[in-house]
Amino acid sequence: MTAFVFNEINFDNHEQVVFASEAKSGLKAIIAVHNTQLGPAMGGCRMWNYASEAEAVRDVLRLSRGMTYKNAVAGLPIGGGKSVIIGNPKTDKTPALFEALGEALERLGGRYVTAEDVGTSPADMANVALKTNYVAGLGDRGDPSPFTALGCFVGAQAAVRHQFGRDSFDGLTVALQGLGHVGYDYARRLKEAGARLIVSDIDQAALARAQAELGAEVVATDAIYDVQADIYAPCALGATVNPETLSRLKVKIIAGAANNQLATPEMGIACREQGILYAPDFVINAGGIIKVCYEYLNTPETGLDAHVRRIGETLAEVFAQADADRLPTSVVADRIAEARFKK
Repeated sequence: MTAFVFNEINFDNHEQVVFASEAKSGLKAIIAVHNTQLGPAMGGCRMWNYASEAEAVRDVLRLSRGMTYKNAVAGLPIGGGKSVIIGNPKTDKTPALFEALGEALERLGGRYVTAEDVGTSPADMANVALKTNYVAGLGDRGDPSPFTALGCFVGAQAAVRHQFGRDSFDGLTVALQGLGHVGYDYARRLKEAGARLIVSDIDQAALARAQAELGAEVVATDAIYDVQADIYAPCALGATVNPETLSRLKVKIIAGAANNQLATPEMGIACREQGILYAPDFVINAGGIIKVCYEYLNTPETGLDAHVRRIGETLAEVFAQADADRLPTSVVADRIAEARFKK
């Protein structure tokens, strides 16, 4: 298994990869600490019904690396890490499962701090907190998802300004994939700013709500790649920008909340060649981790809104530098992050 991790394509000199299990609760978790140069690794805990252990390893390695880059670009005093629990979040959750995860985190002695993510909630994190202090996003100071949505919105504003030379969303169409907590709030902000919405999701109730409250047009899950729109906003799982989908997209901007939107680094080059302005995911979706970091470090939240809104300024810098150097925006964003944590 060690050789498998070291040879996994997403292994990026991670400092530590820990497999944690607990028989009584059935916990099977993987914790990946990617980099702690700027501070303790922080990143959420994802619970997913992975098809295989190899798939879970692949996910946690990729996600933890992304957190290092996200936290560095956001100017936070933390490193990057992630954890995943192998299991169905709808049927396999128990308080004991998350208490066992807390015990596993405690054994790491603070090198990694977790929070909620896909498949987990503030209530789950409260159970983790029964066994360790190395957990954030407990809900006592609010849900971080609106801050992720806010960051995506100001990031999309920066993209519209750069690509179209305008400040308004009036008359623009957004193809938004995924109406979870972040995706729905992002959609609401776009609608209020004048955008027309075309949405897809596997949750029929979320689609019905978007139709009723936001006047959104609903399309089938796979059809979202084929609609005529100005912006594609991936807000579900990652890797939806791939050779097959990119050839179908009829947009000029990709600006969404999902992690790891590009299936491969080459997709950043392909976006540029196709004339699509890509807002690097770990830059645009950092609002939630900014909120969680403020909470965990007990930083006064008077500056939180302004910190999240600086995401738009950061993206404007990325876009300008990418044009000046004739590079993909993904490469420019990586370089900015690496200049901060590779010391």
